Amino acid sequence: MKKTLPPTWFFGAIILAAALHYLLPLRQLLLLPWRLLGLIPLIIGIVLNLAADHAFKKLNTTVKPFERSNALITNGVFRLTRNPMYLGMTLMLLGIALMLGSTTPLAVVVVLTVLFDRLFITPEERMLEETFGDEFRAYRKRVRRWI
Repeated sequence: MKKTLPPTWFFGAIILAAALHYLLPLRQLLLLPWRLLGLIPLIIGIVLNLAADHAFKKLNTTVKPFERSNALITNGVFRLTRNPMYLGMTLMLLGIALMLGSTTPLAVVVVLTVLFDRLFITPEERMLEETFGDEFRAYRKRVRRWI
């Protein structure tokens, strides 16, 4: 059975956030021009994802969460967070939610964060500990899971 990859969850969350905003906006939090503040987390998220993807390619290791890594990346954006791609996607979704301006898209950000943590990060970190042992445990002590 093929597992659903994080980008699919991310793009689905964008669609859901937009649908909730237009169909069930509940309460408008931000008006223009304040909604443009959403560009800040959106851009930071894009930069985190691009930097992390570059690091994976540079060391020729997998970016897919269900495959074993052949390298433990601890430099670059991985010095700031153990999961820069998940953090990046979450920040991008937060930015989109802020630009929409209503409360309901923010709930999607929370749900996606929990899903990323439970469905991907926890199993990935278990595999990294099995593969890299003490090196990963030392890294885990130095660097936070999210921020």
